[in-house]
Formats: sequence, C-alpha cells, structure tokens
Amino acid sequence: MKHLNITILFLALISSLNSFATVNITPPVLHVEGRYLKDTEGKIVNLRGFAQTYSPFFNSYGWDNYNVNGCLTYNKELINKILLAGWKVNFMRLHMDPYWSNTPGCSGRYEGEECFNETRFRKYLDEVFVPMAEYSVSKGLNIVMRPPGVFPEKIIVGDDYNQYLIKVWNIVSNHPKLKNHPNIMFELGNEPIDILGTDGTYGAHGDAKFENLQKYMQAIVDVIRNNGANNILWIPGLGYQSSYTGYTKYPIVGQNIGFAIHLYPGWFGSSSGYLSFQREWDSSIKPVADIAPIMVTEMDWAPAVYNSSWGKSTTGIVGGEGFGANFKYITDNSENVSWLIFTDAAKMAEFKDAAPAPGFSYNFLNDPEACPWQAYHWYKEYDSPTTSAVTNLEILGGNLQPISSNQQQLSIGSDLYTLVKATYADGHSDFVSAKATYQSSNASVALGSPGRITALRDGSAFVTISYGGFQMEVSVRASYFLLLAEAMNLTMFGNNTFNNNTRTLTLTQYGQAGWTFANGIDLSGYKYLVFKFGTLNYPWGTHIRIKDGSTESKEYKWEGKKELIIDLQNITTDNGATISPKHITAVRFWSAGGDYVIDKVYVTNKSDASEESTGLNNTIDDISENDIVDVFSITGKLVKKQIRRGDAIPQLTNGVYIIGRQKVVVTKN
Repeated sequence: MKHLNITILFLALISSLNSFATVNITPPVLHVEGRYLKDTEGKIVNLRGFAQTYSPFFNSYGWDNYNVNGCLTYNKELINKILLAGWKVNFMRLHMDPYWSNTPGCSGRYEGEECFNETRFRKYLDEVFVPMAEYSVSKGLNIVMRPPGVFPEKIIVGDDYNQYLIKVWNIVSNHPKLKNHPNIMFELGNEPIDILGTDGTYGAHGDAKFENLQKYMQAIVDVIRNNGANNILWIPGLGYQSSYTGYTKYPIVGQNIGFAIHLYPGWFGSSSGYLSFQREWDSSIKPVADIAPIMVTEMDWAPAVYNSSWGKSTTGIVGGEGFGANFKYITDNSENVSWLIFTDAAKMAEFKDAAPAPGFSYNFLNDPEACPWQAYHWYKEYDSPTTSAVTNLEILGGNLQPISSNQQQLSIGSDLYTLVKATYADGHSDFVSAKATYQSSNASVALGSPGRITALRDGSAFVTISYGGFQMEVSVRASYFLLLAEAMNLTMFGNNTFNNNTRTLTLTQYGQAGWTFANGIDLSGYKYLVFKFGTLNYPWGTHIRIKDGSTESKEYKWEGKKELIIDLQNITTDNGATISPKHITAVRFWSAGGDYVIDKVYVTNKSDASEESTGLNNTIDDISENDIVDVFSITGKLVKKQIRRGDAIPQLTNGVYIIGRQKVVVTKN
C-alpha cells in the first residue's frame, strides 16, 4: 500500500509539472519612457529575475555534447521547476554562450571574437537561443539576450571586438522572431574594462574615455536601429560594468535605451556599510539612473563558507553592515532599477521555502544571510505588497540612529540620508523611503527626495516626511564645507574619523576623506576656496584634490603653512587641463596617514582671501518686519505668498508656521 501511495504521489507530481509546463502567460509589453520602464498602460515596471547560460560546463553536463534537444529539454525543465518552486520572476538573462558559436578546437580566446563562427552562430541561434527565448516568454518572462563571450581587457573604437559585436547584433536584430519582439531585449556586451580614450590612454573613468565609449556603443546601436529593430537595449559601462557617469556628457542617441550594470559585494564601497555604498552609488550610477532605467544583470552574495556565489558577503541590515539589504534599499529608492540574482538556475530550481529542521545547519539555499532565501521572499513582496495599516513611522540616519529633533547641519550640495521606517499593524516593519512624500518649507534651500534631503543653498528649511498617515519633521541648516563628521565623507578610502570638538581629521594610511556632492555644487561665483589649519605638523605627502565628475585636479600641498588658498578660476589637472568650478563633485584630503587640525574651510571673493560676512553668520534675530516672505504650514503647504513679515501673523490662525525660514508658533486668545 505504501508503494502504491508513493507511485500515485510521483505520478501526480509529474502530471502537475507537465500541466504547468503547458500554461502560457503573456508578459507585459514594455518600453522606455524617461528614466523608467513602463507597460502599455503607463505603469512603471521593475523586473526581477535570474540567468541561464547554455554551456554544459556551467550546467553540470546536464546534456551530451552539442545535443540540441538535450539542451532544450534540460533548460526548459529548469524554468518549469523554478516557477513551480514559487519564484515570482518576470525576466531572464539569456547568454548566447560561445560553446555553440565557437569553432570546435579553436585555440583563440574562448570568450572572444577569435573563435567566432558565423555559420555556427546562425545555426544555433535558430536551434537553441530563439527556441529558449520563445519558451521563456511563454512562461511570462521578458528576455534579455547577451552576446557570446566577454570583452577583452582593452578596447579601441572600431577594433576587432567592436566589429564582432556589430556582426552579432546585426544578425540578431534582423532575425524575424527577435526583431521588434515586444518581450525580448538586448544587452550589448558583457563587462568592458578599459578603453583607449581621446587622451591617448586606457582607462575606465573620465570624459576622454566616455567620448570614445559612446562612439563604440553607438556604432552597435545604429546597426540595430538601421535594421528597423526597436527592441529595448541595455548599454554596458566600463570597469566591468561599474563606471557610467561619462554617459551623461556623451549620451547614447536613440529610443528605448537603458543601462546594464554589474554589482557585487565590495563594489561601490559596499564593504564599508550603508553610507559609503549609498554615496558611491550616487557618484557612479545615480547620474545615469536620473535619465534612464537601470538593470542589474549580475549580482549575488552569500557567506564565503558556502562557496556558492561570486560575491562573498551577508544580507546584513538596512543602514548598517552587509550587502544584500543595503543593495535592495538603495535600488528600491532609485525606483527604476530591475535586478536579478546570478545564482545557478539549477540551485534556484531546488529551492524550498522552508527553514532547516531543528538540529540541522543552514545551507546556501535556506540561510537568510545568502541571496536565494532573501531574493525569493523579496520577489514575493514585490509581487504582493502589504496592505496592512501603518502604526508608526521613524526617520533614521545612516548609523540607524533616529534623526534628532535638533537642526541638521548640511554642506551645500550634500545629502542627509533619511531611512524612513514604517511599522505595520501585522507586526512587520519595512523601509519606505521611496514611497514617502517629502515637502520642504523652502525648496530653494533644501529639497527632499526618496531617501535623502539635499542642501541647495545657504539657509534653513523644514522638510516634512509623510507616509501612511504619519508625519515627521526634519530641520535643516545648509552651508558650505561644514566641519562636522556627519557632513563629511570619511570613507572615500579607508575608515577615517573627524572629531567635531577638536576639528581633527584622522586619516588612515593613504586615507581619503572630505566632502562629496552627488549633484555637484557651483562655485563659479567665488574667486577662492580657503583652508585654514591649526598646526604645522602634518604628515608627509599631505594634499587636497578637487574633483569634477571623474576628473581630478592636481595636488594642492601646504607643508609648512597654516593656510592654503585655491584659485577657483584656475583649477588644473596633472595634464594641464582646466576644471570648471561650476560642477564640483568632491573635495578630498589625502596623505600617508595622520592627524590634521582644520580651523576653517570657506569660499570668498575678497582679494586678500579673507572670510566674507555671509548668511552663514546670520542668526535668527537678523530679521526685519519689513522682509517680504512666504508662509508655510508645518506640513509644507504654502499659506501666504510674498507677504510683509509684520503682516503675516495677524492673518494666521493658531498653529505652527514657517515664516521666512523662521519657525513660529501662533497662539491667539
């Protein structure tokens, strides 16, 4: 009887799997609109997925050599099992692995163009890649196709690899089953590293490199578009798909364009915790995320003990240490990032939504500190968001401490990162920074956006953060180059410190610290940037550099002096190129390590470089009844516009207001 039950159960499972395999689901038709992927109804869509590659080597030799039917059967079953396991996925990255397109026995680079055989590629495009793409779409998955292989270490506009990619995408974009397919997208290449720039050097950063990278990628885009194919294209950056800012100056021309990035633990400062991760993301990715959708086509993490992931880290916690939770938080706040986990599809197919039994240890698939468990449950949350009522709202800083009611001091151009945490009636909590609304009492001074408050110019403002019927207020004071640890970036390189009381900056060996401005600041209205120091005993090699995007100034050294004056109108690089003061993204200290007492940092137009009397020194008492002001409610609603300060209060009912930067409580008998 037991044998009969087992047989019936087995047959039922097979029947379930087979019936599931026959179900066809149509994924939404997507297009790029501004910085978002959108469906035909205009709804923003972010995709969650996994990857397949069709080499038997990467699939535990699940089929015989060049056995097309074996390959198709094996990989279709994996997709069925992944969906049957409950994964809420809606896209798949499909690698047209060079195993099929390389000439057998070729001695050239396996991942390169040297062994590419056009006849074989056309054959197996028809027999393997197109059938797998069509089958995947029938299961509700959008497809991102990537070409065979990876970039060589160094590339040049028009080189052999450029011509190879042009050839591959010319074939693919002309294929009648792929051209203009509403659910098939193209990732133009995998992990460019360095390109020969217009300056004659190889590298991954700077305008000179991206001027040529734009030409390199545009040539591929143009071939696809000239074929009449309007499929969504995902464009790689440099530095193994980690460097992108140059695309803002040298953009890819065309419609349906997004950027494909790779991100592993340790990249973008992620090994140093949330704040450094967020700042590096803002510096490297946010500039292009502000203009186009982003897709993370490689990413994973797990503790090293499992040896089952490319990235070695933990999930950790939002705002603290670890990779996974901060990755999700940062990409969620961007609101336009699609992503996958680069976990072996066979492992995902084995996943079971069950914690280890008592007495049994965690493994790669069920450890909450590894990506499969977390991604599985996050994908479900994305698919079915909570509807429970909010019972509490907290505003936390990057150290996970509540942002105090005291006025927050910000350097102009910098961000105060705000982690908005909601607690729900069902007992769970979540970070909702991207879903909250931000209302500033003075948007010209400070502006709120998902997960941050940005200081724009000298002055004070109140930013009201609202979500789920709750409101929290953050008071902000903005000024240039604040000498406060919380206003500085102390992890540009190394874990450096700043003592607010003694104004002492302590750098680790070859440490870098200072101020970063994700949106850039305009100092073109000033003649000088001045540093005044409290001691002459500085370590060897101490200097300051000024950065505009990825371009840096020459070293400014001050050994033996207590003052350093930088002429803002004449900032040059080591190569003699001029840096404009209109868009400064960082000012950093560097040395071999040691302590620095910094008395003052300021900008000035005085010919002797002395400090000007500015709004920085004004107190709340420096006001006049005749000032013309705007009046806001405490929630940021404009109540009175351009009214004399002395006439404002008589016209207001009892309550709390912001009157020309001043918080006023109105009480009338």
